[in-house]
Amino acid sequence: MKLTTPRGRLVEVGGAARLTVLAGPCLVESEELLEEVANVLVGIAAKLPIDFIFKSSYRKANRTSSQSFTGIGDDAALELLSKIKQTFDLPVVTDIHEPAEAAVAAKVADVLQIPAFLARQSSLLEAAAMTGKIVNIKKGQFMSAEDMKFAREKVIASGNENVLLTERGTFFGYGDLVVDFRSIEIMRGFGSPVIYDATHSIQRPSQNGKSSGDRRFLRPLLRAAMAAGADGLFIETHPDPARAMSDKDSQLPLHELEAVLEEALAIRHAVQRGRGTTPQPPPSKGGGFNIAPPSKGAGF
Repeated sequence: MKLTTPRGRLVEVGGAARLTVLAGPCLVESEELLEEVANVLVGIAAKLPIDFIFKSSYRKANRTSSQSFTGIGDDAALELLSKIKQTFDLPVVTDIHEPAEAAVAAKVADVLQIPAFLARQSSLLEAAAMTGKIVNIKKGQFMSAEDMKFAREKVIASGNENVLLTERGTFFGYGDLVVDFRSIEIMRGFGSPVIYDATHSIQRPSQNGKSSGDRRFLRPLLRAAMAAGADGLFIETHPDPARAMSDKDSQLPLHELEAVLEEALAIRHAVQRGRGTTPQPPPSKGGGFNIAPPSKGAGF
């Protein structure tokens, strides 16, 4: 499946030539945060064979506690995402939570994301499908990989075949998740690209009124997902995770992102060789698209 950026750049989502990475801060906190992260993404893409889709939620509707920060306001957050899209020539992905939100978010987003807890909500899947945008369905923590076939079919039955499926871990008792990497192969068999969510898979949900996580497992599990054949990655990243307003224990420090992706590309190269597909060469400097990030302090 393909999408076109504001400047006419064609992006093949989940394709073999370049690695698709959905990346950005968990939540729209401020203009400055989005700009800082987007600058880094564009810089990495100028060096590595990666197509980024900028990810940030305009609102967090599923928080453990009513005291948790949910956003700066829907309109303000969507406006900032639109500015990021235009200024940095980056496609955008964001979550929706109710059917009425689909058409509103689709005015900005190129990819509409269905949160894991809502992966079976028929009306939400159908509303997302009707926008014609790519729909990324996160596998519910309570769902088997086989069950995702039916979530995917709800979108396709609504006239939209542009579906991504995302593995993000499975409940392991109370307050913990594990990743069954068989799910990547199973879901790829349905005919849609499969994304691995490297940050939510390391979460420890509902720890004393908030979600926690164990970041030391991010890189090893990401490596395993690439070896299992994931078509793309989802990585929430923040310049200073300790100060993030959401998911501070699982977001990847922004300065580590490039090294993590270099590892992912090396494993992807080996997997492609094993499949007999034509691989992209291992990462080398200067291998990405040539779009210079805006100068420091240029704003929008």
